[in-house]
Amino acid sequence: MGMTDVLIVGAGPTGLVLACDLARRGVTVRIVDRSPAPPRTSRAKGPNPRSLEILDDLGVAEEVLAAGSAPLPMLKYRDRRPLAEADPWADSAPSPDARYDRGWLIAQWRLEGILRDRLAGYGVRVEPGREVVGLAQGRDGGDGGDGGHVDVTYADGQAGRARYVVGCDGAHSSVRKLLGISFEGTTAEDQVMVCGDVDLADGVLDRTRWHQWFDEDGAVMLCPIPGTRTGWWFQAGPERDGRGRPLAPTADGFRRLLAHHTALPGRDLTRAELLSTYRVNVRMADRFRAGRVLLAGDAAHVHAIAGGLGMNTGIQDAFNLGWKLGLVLAGHADAELLDTYEEERLPVAARTLDLTSERLRATLEAIRRPGGGLDTAITPDTTGLGIGYRWSSLAAGDRTPQAERPGPHAGDRAPQAEQPGPRAGDRAPDAPCTDAATGVRTRLHRVFAGPRTTVLGFGPESAAVLRETADAYGGGVRVCRVYAAHEDRAGAEPGAVVDDAGHASAAYGTGASGDTGAGTVVVVRPDHHVGVLAPADDARSVQEYLRRLHGTGRSAERSPGMVDAVR
Repeated sequence: MGMTDVLIVGAGPTGLVLACDLARRGVTVRIVDRSPAPPRTSRAKGPNPRSLEILDDLGVAEEVLAAGSAPLPMLKYRDRRPLAEADPWADSAPSPDARYDRGWLIAQWRLEGILRDRLAGYGVRVEPGREVVGLAQGRDGGDGGDGGHVDVTYADGQAGRARYVVGCDGAHSSVRKLLGISFEGTTAEDQVMVCGDVDLADGVLDRTRWHQWFDEDGAVMLCPIPGTRTGWWFQAGPERDGRGRPLAPTADGFRRLLAHHTALPGRDLTRAELLSTYRVNVRMADRFRAGRVLLAGDAAHVHAIAGGLGMNTGIQDAFNLGWKLGLVLAGHADAELLDTYEEERLPVAARTLDLTSERLRATLEAIRRPGGGLDTAITPDTTGLGIGYRWSSLAAGDRTPQAERPGPHAGDRAPQAEQPGPRAGDRAPDAPCTDAATGVRTRLHRVFAGPRTTVLGFGPESAAVLRETADAYGGGVRVCRVYAAHEDRAGAEPGAVVDDAGHASAAYGTGASGDTGAGTVVVVRPDHHVGVLAPADDARSVQEYLRRLHGTGRSAERSPGMVDAVR
């Protein structure tokens, strides 16, 4: 079996997003999963706004939106009677800098199917029924030097070899255990929920609502599964035995819970499958990388369900890691770039553990009162749009003391009062604009889409830096001049855009860039985070940053296999 660049272990959303991102970079990828067939599980209720931006970059957001539904208002009951309704998204709307203002409801198996189809378009298919039982790193000690590799042994006795291995194989990760990485934290044995996918008799419940019955002695929650006529997600406090211990979920148990808490007879629940017991686990790996083996998603961190951040944090791990692996494997960046994956994502995971635990506590408190419900778990923090990496060594030029060390709110964007626009490490804002050549409507996140770094130039003085970058890096780095509405666009370069409504200059804090002749240059990483934000006459900062990621120039020419997301 020949050498592959990256072996991904685990074909859930985290592994599939990573595989898609690597495959479009021309990286040779294998993705294996121990399950003999894709699990038909609903589990996570869907991507949050930041994950939707990532899925958009991968070219699958429209399909995900079509296959799911907007999040539903919550109808809350007490003693079987409707008591209150809440729509946590009632006051939110898309904004110029964020196209997606809310998450999306979609069954996890459906999302995984869309990602598997996208991956198959790159000629890569998930290999089912393959369990990894052994990992041995090659002689370079895993430091990423040339010639290094990982030898992989499978349960069926077969072997493989990869330059890098990424464990995306869930909370019980075999990869993490084989590395001997600890998974410290707590399991709350008393915080238990039974879950499953059920069918209810047609028409007995309004499918435009997420129904939540919270009583003093327990709870039942029923959320319609999009794309089905009678399918619902069922979540409930468990039945308990005479000693108060939770009983395992069964179809008949679900019927008894339904009859006890709701006005529906148990017989209205006609089918129950994929039954499981959920316990609140709050655990995190003490490191996300051991040489040439890395961890992502639930293999690296698990936390309380409140806020729906589990799958989303994994998708965002994958998007942080994919471009870094791609640049290292292409020989453009040193292997130490991979250290920034843990440097950036471990504090975010730690903050997410704190955030979800706090939201769970607040929700458990809220549901004790009539009218309380799961809307308590939904806050601006749960959109993912505020997550940034100001403390990162990749946040060039942002060496303020508070940026050096992630504090208790690592991963949150700090209040923006100190200066307009993002700082290095922050998510790069979106903004509507038009193509300078065609006048067709577009947006900055569409400019960023695909597997490349982008350099934005605001103001006439940015033209020289953009030219220098294009000459040095060719197609490997995308350059984009952002013209103010009043600027002369004669001879505009291909790919230039017009900030016709001023949203881009407002989002990036560049002011009316054409008025003074001053300019700003912004380097945007492939994962939509700002690397450098510098005056147009500071070409050195821009070039030093690009050299770190892309090498010294034409050697960094675009890899022949690299393909932009198909639109």
